[in-house]
Amino acid sequence: MRISEIKELVEGTADAAFALDPQGAVTAWNRAAVELFGISEADAMGKHCREVVKGMDECGHACTENCIIRQRAQNRQLVHNYDLQVQTKNKREWFNFSVLIVNEVKSTNPYTIHIARRADLQKRFEILMRDFVVQQTSLPEVNMGEILSAKNSPTNSVDLSKREIEILKHLAKGTKTAALAEKLFISRTTVNNHIQHILKKLNAHSRLEAVRRAEQAGLI
Repeated sequence: MRISEIKELVEGTADAAFALDPQGAVTAWNRAAVELFGISEADAMGKHCREVVKGMDECGHACTENCIIRQRAQNRQLVHNYDLQVQTKNKREWFNFSVLIVNEVKSTNPYTIHIARRADLQKRFEILMRDFVVQQTSLPEVNMGEILSAKNSPTNSVDLSKREIEILKHLAKGTKTAALAEKLFISRTTVNNHIQHILKKLNAHSRLEAVRRAEQAGLI
């Protein structure tokens, strides 16, 4: 598919839609996106997605350069729809995003098309009910974890191996590298390599942040 065809595809939806190149820069921005975000096509083109959308997931994590959705696209893994709070021209609102991965003839890595549909009222009600249940009930810890987990966060799309999940569970308990290596019968170097892969996949800067993201998304 050529860039011109990707732009036609983006322009052909009534919902706000935009296309991103493999680096996450805007390459197509339809009229509905102009109306929604209050940003002209000329101003959006070439800018990184996070600069124009200013997204934040339901765990409170802002969009960054090392986007989880982009990671999956680069690995040509299908992406589930996800909820994101974005900055529209009037206020911050919740939207549900669908993602289409497309191949561009001159690029070895795929482009992505993102289609946004309003979900603000439903999402705010969902969060309000979740907070109410947490504050007003005394549910067992296992049920509380289920309620608090973010069901439609981009982090839910992360593919962690069984070993990575096992390591994350140990990290959540405060297990140190040496003890973890001994428990799993692997070297410290191997443990650290696994942890680096986990940090990259979860777009986290520390072990604690990785554990928090995984817990909030219900991955562990």
